[in-house]
Amino acid sequence: STTQAELLAKVTELNADPAVSGILVQLPLPSKANGGTGIDERAVLDAIDPIKDVDAFSPVNVGLLMQGRPRFLPCTPHGIIQLLHRTGIETNGKHVVVVGRSDIVGKPMAMMLAQKDSTCGPAVANATVTIAHSRTKNLTETCRQADILIAAVGRPEMITAEMIQPGAVVIDVGINRVDDKLVGDVAFAEAEAVASAITPVPGGVGPLTIAMLLHNTLMAAKMQAGKE
Repeated sequence: STTQAELLAKVTELNADPAVSGILVQLPLPSKANGGTGIDERAVLDAIDPIKDVDAFSPVNVGLLMQGRPRFLPCTPHGIIQLLHRTGIETNGKHVVVVGRSDIVGKPMAMMLAQKDSTCGPAVANATVTIAHSRTKNLTETCRQADILIAAVGRPEMITAEMIQPGAVVIDVGINRVDDKLVGDVAFAEAEAVASAITPVPGGVGPLTIAMLLHNTLMAAKMQAGKE
């Protein structure tokens, strides 16, 4: 029942509160289509002070990322960078296909992998990146070209074994509730037989997203205290 004006007032209050280091808005916000009050997500996200924007959704922080000098990195893509690094999987010179073009995962993931460097060094950057989506012609063929396939499309088990190059690495960002269980965007059982490495759902990318959110919050606190 919260109105947009009430929510924007709360964001303004938190922006000014020195005891608050980071602000995130849990999406999606209520839409009129779902019987809610109808809130403009973009207006709310834009209202967050960029130095408290620990989700890295502010246009200021997105712009800094595009220029290769980020203040905060988006949590899920940064978690994937850390996952690849810590499992010894390099992206340098490899073809990465990202299925999904959301502002939260797909677009920033592609940009981060295409950069010359990353928080984990150039080995987890310097990729040749293709962004695919629901309107990509010959999606199966595009996905099969990937050395590393990142599924972030939000459709249960959309990526099947035939879409995966044998030996490819598969990162499943999706989390979808089907009946009484959670599944990813990848048909895990059949994909596991083809891929050289694959992340599970749940328990794969999700915990790393949370860890990177805490990382950003700590960075924000240090910045606001003038220690970084």
